Amino acid sequence: MDEHYDTLIAGSGAGGSAAAYALARAGRRVLLLEKGQELPRDGSTLDVDKVIRQGIFKSKEHWLDKNGRTFEPEEYFNLGGKTKWYGAALARFEPHEFEAEPAHQCLPWPVSYRELLPYYEQAETLLGVHQFEPEPDLQAIAGKLTRNGAGWNARPLALALDPRIVEHPEEAAHFDAFASVKNLKADGQHALLKRVQHLPNLTILTGQTVRDFVADPGRPERLLGVRTEEGSEFRADTVLLAAGALHSPRLLQGYLADSGLAGRLPCADAVGRNYKCHLLSAVLAFSATPKTDLLRKTLLLLNERLPHSSIQPLGFDGELLSTLIPGFVPRGFARALGHRAYGFFLQTEDGSDPANRVVAKRNGAQYPQLDYDPARLPAAREEHRRLVRDFSRSLWKIGLPAAAKGIPLAGTAHACGTLAAGHDPCTSVVDADGKVHGLDNLYVVDGSVLPRSSRVNPSLTIYAWALRVAERLQQGGRSA
Repeated sequence: MDEHYDTLIAGSGAGGSAAAYALARAGRRVLLLEKGQELPRDGSTLDVDKVIRQGIFKSKEHWLDKNGRTFEPEEYFNLGGKTKWYGAALARFEPHEFEAEPAHQCLPWPVSYRELLPYYEQAETLLGVHQFEPEPDLQAIAGKLTRNGAGWNARPLALALDPRIVEHPEEAAHFDAFASVKNLKADGQHALLKRVQHLPNLTILTGQTVRDFVADPGRPERLLGVRTEEGSEFRADTVLLAAGALHSPRLLQGYLADSGLAGRLPCADAVGRNYKCHLLSAVLAFSATPKTDLLRKTLLLLNERLPHSSIQPLGFDGELLSTLIPGFVPRGFARALGHRAYGFFLQTEDGSDPANRVVAKRNGAQYPQLDYDPARLPAAREEHRRLVRDFSRSLWKIGLPAAAKGIPLAGTAHACGTLAAGHDPCTSVVDADGKVHGLDNLYVVDGSVLPRSSRVNPSLTIYAWALRVAERLQQGGRSA
C-alpha cells in the first residue's frame, strides 16, 4: 500500500491498545492491525454454553507441548485481544518485584517501580480502576480465614469494572472470562481505542494477520513495515509488536532466521525463552448453604509465608463453578454443588528458565511449540504446592471442604516473558525503552517483555509499560 505511517502496531490487546491511544493522542499517524474481528454485541459473549462449554470465541490454534503432544492454548483473536475476556483484576507489581531474586529464578527489570509509577497511575485512571466492598458470603469466609492464625490477610482487589455493573446481574455474574456487552468492564477496546478511534490520524484494520516484517534492502536491522497473510504490505517509521507472548516471539524468530540476523544479534538466542504464565490452581470451597454473592471477585488474599503467591476469588456464579466439577459427577448434582461453592484462583510467580520457551513453526514442524515444564522451576513449584495445601487446609478448618484442580498448560491468560526486557543484549531481547536490542525501529509493548510475572495478574503492568514506551517514542521523535 502507498500510505505511510509514523507507527505501525501489530495487535490490539493491553499493550497495543495503550500504545495506540497514547501515540494517536500525541498526533502520530498510527496504523493498528488486528488479526481478529470486533466481537458481536448480541449477548453471545455472555453465554455460558457458547463461551465456556463450546469455546467458540477461542483461537483454536494447534500447538505442541514439550513432549510433542497437541493442545490448544486459551488465546483469543479479536479487537481488544484478551482484555475483552480477562477478569479485570488490575493490581500493581510490588517495588521489590522489579528486582532480581536468584533463589526464585526471577530476572530483574531494566526499570524500577518508581519509573513505572506515573504510568501505573495513568493506566488506573484511564481504565477506571475501582474497589468494591466484599459481599456477605466472601466477607464471612475472609473473616474466618484471617482470624484462624494461618497467616492469611485480605486487601481490596483493584478491578476495572464500572460500579454500575452490580445493577446488571447478567454482567456482574459473567465478567470473569466473558466479554461485556454493556461496556461495564474496562478493556483495551472500550477504555482506550474508543477514546481515539475518531481521530483522523488513527487507522484500525481488523482481519489482518501479520506474517512477517519488511526489511530495508541491504540493512535488515531496520524495518520498513510488515507483510500480512492477506498479501498486503504496510509501511511505517516504527513498528510495535503487541501480538502477545505466544505470538510476538514467533514473528521475531522468523524474521531473524530469514534475514540472517539470527547468527549476528546477541539477543537472538533469547527470543522466545523465559516463558512464564504463573503456576495456577483453582480451589472450590463447599458449604451446606447456597452462596448468593454476585461479583465475588473483590478481595486479594496474601500470606507472608508464601511471598510469591496470591489468591483471588473466581468471579464465577454457581452455574459456572459447576463446570469445574469433574465430568463423572452427574450434572444435576454438579449444579447443586456449584450453587453451594465459592471458587478461588491461586497463583504463584513461576520465575524464569531459558528452556521454558516458545518455538516458531519451522524446520518442517506442523505446529509451533510451547516447551514449558514447571519442574525447571523447583522453588516456584514447591511454593505453589504449599499454597494449595495450606489454603485448602484453612478452608477445611473453617468448615468448608475444599477440592483443588491444577490449571494446565493451555491456561495462557497470564502468558509473558518471551521477549524479556533487560540491559544485557546477551540475556534479554528489549531494552529499557522497549526497543529490540540491535534493531533500529522495532519495539515491543505486550506481555512478552515482562522479566518477572510477580504474584498478581500482569495486565496493569502491560498497560503501564506500553504507555511508557509510547511516551519515550514521542520524546525521541522518529526512530533514528
